Amino acid sequence: MSAPDSPAHFHALLQLRGRTAAWPAAAAAAAGLGRIVQAEEYLSQAQWTVLKSAECSYATHSLLHRNLGLLYMAKENYEEARYHLANDIYFASCAFGTEHIRTSGGYFYLANIFYGLKKLDLADTLYTKVSEIWNKYLNNHYQVLSQARTQQVDLLGKQFETDTGLDEAQEAEAIQILTSILKIRESTSDKAPQKTIFVLKILFMLYYLMVNSSKAKEYAMRALDLAKEQQLSVHEQNTIQDLLNLISAEEAHSITW
Repeated sequence: MSAPDSPAHFHALLQLRGRTAAWPAAAAAAAGLGRIVQAEEYLSQAQWTVLKSAECSYATHSLLHRNLGLLYMAKENYEEARYHLANDIYFASCAFGTEHIRTSGGYFYLANIFYGLKKLDLADTLYTKVSEIWNKYLNNHYQVLSQARTQQVDLLGKQFETDTGLDEAQEAEAIQILTSILKIRESTSDKAPQKTIFVLKILFMLYYLMVNSSKAKEYAMRALDLAKEQQLSVHEQNTIQDLLNLISAEEAHSITW
């Protein structure tokens, strides 16, 4: 086991508490539960340990700055939050690449700051980048695995289980990020319906890969309804209809099986 003050120890704790300390800290701030001080004390200790070590990976630095960025967002200190999120993006890019889903979280939280500050063009650019990163990741899985599922249904008459390639925490984070972006897109869907439909289709792929056909169908239906309402191209409508047809075909096979 890692020593209590080692970088590896704090990396493990940041992985655990990054989802149980910093995130609830934001909610706790609004609810007046007083967890901000506790989170700040912990992260100060983690920061001191990580930064004094030459052994820490880029991923650990990214995780530390992500948590610090969320903490300062909760404290409404947006300058400090932007500083730490910029560092999060830098270190995540070094560790995983600029277009990786692990890096996209930093873009997302930075976009939230710009959105809150009414810097809507900057926020829009970052939300688009996050959406494109998740679309590329999920589409790669979707194209391969949807074919495998269809073939399995055709050959064996039963569904083929698929996988997002994400762990449970990452799936929850993907849902949180994408549904948050969707709410923002829906608020301006009359001006840019394609952006809303784009996120709806990404959520379809996510839930399809999670083998949650009811949620996948829900998002595809919402995309199709919006495409019809906004009178988008027949090609766009047909593309969305193909998604619904895929779900319907699998449900039919599941019933007959």
